[in-house]
Amino acid sequence: MKILVQRVAHANVVANGQTTGSIGPGVLVFVGITHKDTVEEGKWLAGKLINLRIFEDNEGKLNESLLDKKGGALIVSQFTLYGDCANGRRPSFTEAARPEVAKELYEAFIEEVKKGGVPVQTGVFGAEMKVSLLNDGPVTLLIQREAS
Repeated sequence: MKILVQRVAHANVVANGQTTGSIGPGVLVFVGITHKDTVEEGKWLAGKLINLRIFEDNEGKLNESLLDKKGGALIVSQFTLYGDCANGRRPSFTEAARPEVAKELYEAFIEEVKKGGVPVQTGVFGAEMKVSLLNDGPVTLLIQREAS
């Protein structure tokens, strides 16, 4: 499982012509899931996300977490994080988990972030979505934990 985290001033997602999630300051999180992932990877990543010190303190140092800043998380499923562009010109998505497996793990990840005390908004799993954001920093991190 991997998450792409972007610190944002604000972000929103629209699916089927409707805004399904919108946050002010916080993080936009794209979630990619592969075949071997389990709930354990999601728990680890949720804990990492919630406590990751990527926000500036009063001295301008990255010393504060999402919890410290009381920021929100906009979480969007993103199977293309497992796109392999090594061969040819069309990405291969064979490493992305099947939707029926990925949806369950995506929802479990969301629940873990919520349990950690972060307000969460989401996209719609499997839908075509339009995501808008204003990067803050910018700060963008790819965090990964593969099942063993």
